[in-house]
Amino acid sequence: MAEKNAYTADAFTAGVKPGGLTNSTQIRLLLCYLIRCAAPLTREEIETALLGEQLVNYFEIGSALEDLEQRGLAECKEKVYTITEKGARVAAELENDLPRSVRESAIAAAVRAQVWNRKSAEYGAEIRETPQGYSICCSIRGIAPEDFSLQLLMPDQLTAELVKKRFILRGSDIYSLLLTKLTDPEPKPKP
Repeated sequence: MAEKNAYTADAFTAGVKPGGLTNSTQIRLLLCYLIRCAAPLTREEIETALLGEQLVNYFEIGSALEDLEQRGLAECKEKVYTITEKGARVAAELENDLPRSVRESAIAAAVRAQVWNRKSAEYGAEIRETPQGYSICCSIRGIAPEDFSLQLLMPDQLTAELVKKRFILRGSDIYSLLLTKLTDPEPKPKP
């Protein structure tokens, strides 16, 4: 019987780092706080933020979000969560019941998830395995592919994934730098 309880406990704490939340009331409170401070948030952004920081178990997130909706603390319309007036009051009154480090980590991670989603909608990269390595085609969405695409060959999948991530995060800088270098006047040769 003790073995079964240990297994059950692991299911609820799996993926949660020490200092993370395992109490369902605290998890609901964190979600209220997060949605109030960083809304609008998609479920994917919430999951990316909280799981990436190992603050909450995956299964607890789903259950807590559903509970928030049933209690009228948050609303989900068109796959986007916003806080209700009641939820905002609860979050404001009880936010100090959550550790400051948890609140700060959650907000920072949520903002990073939002930035990633916005940038990945604008900048894309596809990876394909080739006999020579991994080909990565970077492009800017919203303009025709023939307007801007950059194809690179990487030696392994890990490097290709890194390039993909960096292009999505820094695509505007890369595009701007490339245009500047291509349109700058030629430097005069030194005598």
